Amino acid sequence: MLVVFAGAIIGVLVEAFVPRPLRRSVHLVVTFGALLAAFIWTCVIAGSSTIFAKGSAGHVAAMGAVAVDRPTLFIQGTILVLAFVSVLLIADASHDVPEFAGQAAAVPGSAEERASLLAGFVHTEIYPLTLFSVGGMMLFPASSDLLTMFVALEVLSLPLYLLCGLARRRRLLSHEAAMKYFLLGAFSSAFFLFG
Repeated sequence: MLVVFAGAIIGVLVEAFVPRPLRRSVHLVVTFGALLAAFIWTCVIAGSSTIFAKGSAGHVAAMGAVAVDRPTLFIQGTILVLAFVSVLLIADASHDVPEFAGQAAAVPGSAEERASLLAGFVHTEIYPLTLFSVGGMMLFPASSDLLTMFVALEVLSLPLYLLCGLARRRRLLSHEAAMKYFLLGAFSSAFFLFG
């Protein structure tokens, strides 16, 4: 989990300091590197004899907030493999026009959006957002109390709200979907907290 979150933070720093033409390639290296390193580290932990020595069920960390056992490691490994495939699909450059909008704040169909399309802007923030969401997905099965589970749910879902609204095609429908997803997530989070 820490490797994925570190990759996401490095991705945010890439957005801040790397020139626009180089961002996509640097993001791809950071994202694929973080996912691959996290998967390898998960496999090493699963095969480790020290954590599961003497019949131990697993390891409890972060003052009891996170518990790592074999089912958790299996779920995290599955999440990492699916995330790797998803990033491959997101990074597919076989299309002439990228799948995500060049500027999220541009009004659909406006002159500003056309200018960003003609300039070839690519929305590279999707890579750190994806890593933050994957980190939340990995924290969710490892949480051992309800507060950690709630934090994992929010870290998982908040980047997905943004990613839903960034589609280039059918922009108004993607904005509507992102708003509906946000409202549904807010209500479900409130019910979770009240419960």
